[in-house]
Formats: sequence, C-alpha cells, structure tokens
Amino acid sequence: MKVTSSFGSFLLLAAASSHAFSSTKLNSRKTVSSRLSMVATSPPTSSSERSSSSKDWSPDSWREKTALQMPNYNDKEELEAAVNKIKRCSPLVFAGEVRSLHEQLARACQGQGFLLMGGDCAEAFKEFNVDHVRDTFRVILQMALVLTFGSAMPVIKVGRMAGQFAKPRSEPDEVIDGVALPSYRGDIINSEEFTEEARRHNPNNMVEAYHQSAQTLNILRAFSTGGYADISRLHAWNLDFVEQSDEGSRYRKFANKVDESLRFMKAIGVDTSSPAFTKTDFFTAHECLLLHYEEALTRMDSTTGRWYDCSSHMLWVGERTRQLDGAHLEFIRGIGNPLGVKISDKCSPEELIRIIDTMNPQNIPGRLTIIVRMGADKLRKNLPGLIRAVQREGKSVLWVSDPVHGNTRKTENGFKTRDFDKIRDELRAFFDVHDEMGSHPGGVHLEMTGEDVTECVGGLSDVTETTLGDRYNTYCDPRLNGVQALELAFLIAERLRLRTGLPPIE
Repeated sequence: MKVTSSFGSFLLLAAASSHAFSSTKLNSRKTVSSRLSMVATSPPTSSSERSSSSKDWSPDSWREKTALQMPNYNDKEELEAAVNKIKRCSPLVFAGEVRSLHEQLARACQGQGFLLMGGDCAEAFKEFNVDHVRDTFRVILQMALVLTFGSAMPVIKVGRMAGQFAKPRSEPDEVIDGVALPSYRGDIINSEEFTEEARRHNPNNMVEAYHQSAQTLNILRAFSTGGYADISRLHAWNLDFVEQSDEGSRYRKFANKVDESLRFMKAIGVDTSSPAFTKTDFFTAHECLLLHYEEALTRMDSTTGRWYDCSSHMLWVGERTRQLDGAHLEFIRGIGNPLGVKISDKCSPEELIRIIDTMNPQNIPGRLTIIVRMGADKLRKNLPGLIRAVQREGKSVLWVSDPVHGNTRKTENGFKTRDFDKIRDELRAFFDVHDEMGSHPGGVHLEMTGEDVTECVGGLSDVTETTLGDRYNTYCDPRLNGVQALELAFLIAERLRLRTGLPPIE
C-alpha cells in the first residue's frame, strides 16, 4: 500500500534545541554528501540486470539450503494445501509501490532522507482491531512530522505491520512445571496458550495471517488518503503530547516553532487543505522468517519481468538467520524489494561486506538497509569499523539504528523490559559515530505501539518497574508506548537539526 504525496518539503523553516540529545564530541555539522559516491537511481529494469539477479535463483531455490528458525510442520499435505491457498490469493502489495519505496530509500542513501520504521514486536490475531492499527499509524505520523521538521528532509514512513507475525526463538521448546512444548513462535505459526494443540505448528495460520494483513492494509490505505493524516490534525496531537512536559521545556519550544511555521504558511496563502497536507506515503515491512509464506506471495511483475515478494514493500533478515550459506539470504537475494539486515556486534567488517555482496551484488542505492543493534558501548566500539569497511569498498547502504533489541533485560519480578535511557544512549552513540565517520545516520527502527502500555521503563510516561504489570500487553518483547516513542522522535529531531547547522532555539 502506498499513496503519493508528502508534506515534508513544507517544514524546512524551524530550528530546535540540541542540548538534550547532542553529540558528546561534536557540535557542528560534518558534510555527508562528500562521503557518498553513488547517485540515487531507480531499481534496475534492463534485461541484463534482470537476468543477472534471477538466472540461478527461483522463489523456491531456498529449499536447497539450510533454513534456521523454521517451523516443523508434521502434516506435509496440510502445509501444501495452505501454501496453495495463499498462492491463489491476490498480492498484498504491488511492484509499483515497492519501486516507489526503493526510489525514496535511494535518495536517503545520499543523505536526502530519513527512514522511520516502527510497529509491534509481533502482530497477534486476538489483538487485531481497527483502533490498534489506527493508534500505531497515528503515532508514526506524529513522529514523522517532528522528524521532518527537525531534519529538514523527507521522512520515509514504514510500519512493522501487515505481516510481522513470526518471531525467532532461542530455544525450540518451552518448559513449564516439567512439561515441554514447542515455543511460541508468533501467531502465524502457533498460539501462545500452553497446550499441545495450541503449540502445534499449524500451516493454516499462514492463511489467517494473510487475511488479517489484507485487512490491515485496507485500514492503512483509508487512513492515509481519507484525511486522517492531515498535518493540522497531527500537530494538534503533538500539542497534546507536549502538555505532559514541563512549562518551557524543549518539547514545547519545538512544538511552538512548528505552530509558527504552519501559521506562516497559511498567512502567505499556502493551501493546507490540499492533498500535500492531508495525504501521505506509508509503506509496510516485516522480518523475512517464514519462507513458505514468503514464497507463496512472490510474484513476477508483468512490466519488468522481475520477482517481487508481494507480502510487504520491504523485508529484512534477522541476526539469527543471516547466514551466508543459509536459506533466508538465498531467498531474499532474488526478490526486487528493498531489503534490510540486522547486524550486532558479532558481525565483523569482512562478514558484513560478504553479506552486502550477497544481498546487493550490483550495489544499487536504496536496495539494502543495515539495521544496527548492539547497545551503546558495543556500538561505539564496533560500528566505526563496519562503516569504514563499507566506505573503503564503496558500498551503497542506508544505516539505521535499532536501539531497542540490544537493551532488553528482565526485572526481579519477572518482566522483560527495556530502559528508555539506554535506548536514548544507543541512539546518541549511533549519531556520534556517524558524525565522526562523516556518514549519514539514515534512520531508526523501533518496536512500539500507539497504545498506552507499560512495558518499557522511563521517559515522560514515567513507567517504573513497579508499574510494569499495569498494562503489560505484549505477546512477545516489550514495546515503547506512544508517549515514549514520540519523546524519542523529539530527541532525534533535535539531533538531526544540529546536523543541519541551524542555531538552536533558546
């Protein structure tokens, strides 16, 4: 799903305070464009490029490789029947939409954009309703407005939605009171209830996931084009957020500047009721984990002859499934979608270059996003070497921070949580390193929800370890609530504004 238009270009008039999220080493902008040698182009469509990417690949060639983190389906006929049902269904997204996202990401690789990815750790069948989709969509748009204003560049909005059902697991089984059953791997594979039937790997869940994804995309289409994304509405919601902050806080000063800019545009005759202000682009992404499902939704584009995974606009491969000789990289290298790969401190510069060569052998800008998840200290130690290797080899990638996964811990009362301060520290380290290396900090990837949950501690929402149990609703890992996510957006916007060289608001 993608709707054309953007209001980002109208929000280049403001400056924001830089002290709360400022570099610990640098206070001036370094030129990014001098480090970038690739010119953003559209995805390849020539016959030579098509043949080079597909001559030794097919949607099912992954089956010849070792596939980790995959379900164990006992009934092969049941699996085949479910896969065939999905193959007969219509695509969830279309190649033209995918190419539009690719073009925007290519510009971001040049330092001309910022990628905002956010959504649930794992979508759930029972949790699905219009309000849940709306609330997360709304907060992502609110964040994008703040980031656009702060960065003076377009913000690419991608939701971890309409397909983010499967989750990798450290252990294949879960043991409770001496009873061992298969681990819960997300609703697309099995159910959370601790019974033998619920934990069975059920291929029919893929069909239900497809239909829920179709409904989610329909909801997102309606909200993107039906006036819900109106810039004035988004700003009013942001003003509600800053009311929770102290009088004279940096959030209020920032919001006041946005308000002044909107008033100025209206005063000089800019029509803020036009589509540029009331509609927006919105794309979807999920982890490429359940390969039977991805294969079933992979279709050949009739206009270019290229294969696209039509389950989502963008897909990424996780830390646990990015083996160079594995099935997941084999599958994902042949599709035309923009791709991502999660990287931790375990990845060496040499391994990263090999991963890039596998996933993006033609070095096409916008094709590959590197999503970094390490924790602040490990990031400061390891990320410079990775960036240096990419620069030395002339690789075109988009660097994105995932500051949540490396900061998960368990409390004494048994809750898995994440500290807002630790997340902020990793983001600060991410920007610091890119300032030092002269590279572009191209985005952020967050597990978050628009709902008022109590799963991560800290921030303006004042969630503590003692209040975690109040609204701890996650089916998987802890998520930032709407207030925490928006607070991060303000902090990132301040840092992005610092990179533009504009003076802070005093």
